[in-house]
Amino acid sequence: MNPVSLQVHLREIGVPPQRGRASAIRQLVLQAPAPVIAKALGYHDKTATRPVTEAGGTWSRYAPGDHQR
Repeated sequence: MNPVSLQVHLREIGVPPQRGRASAIRQLVLQAPAPVIAKALGYHDKTATRPVTEAGGTWSRYAPGDHQR
């Protein structure tokens, strides 16, 4: 199933895809740091950081990168 056909099916059953997507991203950034979510989804860091601020996330002090040094 590709994104377009999924969007069509969601609309047919009454689920607005954009709101669902925004809600899912907002929930993800509350559970993990925004840079991690951004990298996993292929988003820019700022795109994933915006929902953290809106949702009141607590990952503001997360430092991405290799911490094994």
